[in-house]
Amino acid sequence: MRAFRLTDWGAAPAHEEVPVPSPGPGQVLVRVAGCGLCRSDLTMRQMPRPVGEKLAWQMPFTLGHETAGWLDDGTPVALAATASCGTCWFCVRGLESGCPHGLTGRGYGRDGGLAEYVLADRRGVLPLGGLDPRHAGPLTDAGATAYHAVRRALHRIVPGGAAVVIGAGGLGAFAVQFLRVLTSARVIAVDPLAGRVAYAETIGAHEVMSDVELLPRRLGADAVLDFVGSDQTIAAGIAAVRPGGAYGLIGSAGGRLERPWFGTLPRDGEVYTFQGSTIADAQEVIALAGAGLVRNQVEEFPFEKVEEAYERLAAGTLTGRAVVVL
Repeated sequence: MRAFRLTDWGAAPAHEEVPVPSPGPGQVLVRVAGCGLCRSDLTMRQMPRPVGEKLAWQMPFTLGHETAGWLDDGTPVALAATASCGTCWFCVRGLESGCPHGLTGRGYGRDGGLAEYVLADRRGVLPLGGLDPRHAGPLTDAGATAYHAVRRALHRIVPGGAAVVIGAGGLGAFAVQFLRVLTSARVIAVDPLAGRVAYAETIGAHEVMSDVELLPRRLGADAVLDFVGSDQTIAAGIAAVRPGGAYGLIGSAGGRLERPWFGTLPRDGEVYTFQGSTIADAQEVIALAGAGLVRNQVEEFPFEKVEEAYERLAAGTLTGRAVVVL
C-alpha cells in the first residue's frame, strides 16, 4: 500500500510502498478515507535520535494522527488521536491525556494514517454516524484538543463574561465555536493573519484583534486560551486574565514568562497546560459536529500532493485544517 513516512532521524519524509498491516489482539484494520495534517508533524522531522529513542519511537514510521476511515463492514469511524494504554491510573479515570505512554502513538513514533490502511486499538475507534470520514480526522486532534482547553476553563467563565482565543488557526477556530456553544461569554479572537480573524468572525467571534498587544492589560477576561505559546502571547495573555480567571497554554511555540509568578499570575486564578485530549473529548466533539453545532473547516489535498499540503501548513496559508484524502 502507499504510505508517507519518516524514513530516518532528521530525514525528510517520503512516499513508500509498504505491506498492509495485520491486526493483533484488540486491534482493528481501518481503510483510511482522510488524514489531517498537524504542525507537530513538521517538528517531528527535526526530532534528534536520542530524544526519539528515549520516547521509544521506531524509525521508519508513517505520519498522520488525525485519521478517519471505514471498518471492514463499511462503518465510518474516526480514531482517537491521543495514545493511551487504557489501564494506568490516568486512563481508568478517563484522563488519557495524562497517560505516561501517550508520547508515542499512531503517527508519532508508530505507523499513522497517511497510508491506505492503519491499525487502531478498539477502545479508540469512534463511530461517526453521518459525518464524512474524509474530513472527520481533524475532529480527533485539533477539535478534541481545543475542546479539552475550553472544558478545563468552563468553571471560570461566568454568564456575560469574556473569553479570549489567541491564535485562530486550526485549533483556535474550534475553540471559538466551542465557547459560543457552551458559554454565554463574549468571545474575542486574536490572530495576525487577516484571513483567520475574518473566518473567526464567521464562526461566532464577537470581536477580533490582529495584535495580541492590543489586549488591554487586565482586560478582565474570565479565560484566555493561548494556542500560540510564544513569549509575547504568554505575557499578554496572562495580563488579560481577571482575578479568579483562567489562562490555558496549549500552543507549543516554546515561550517563557520572564517575570516573577507572584504579582504576575492571576490572583486566585488558574494556569494550566496539557498535551492531547481524552477519548471522551473526541466523542463529544464528534457529537457536536454531527449535530451541526460546529464547523470543521478543511482543505482537501490528494495523496500525491501531501508535500504541497505540508508546505501550505508550514507557510501558515491555510484557514482550516489540511486533509489528505485517499
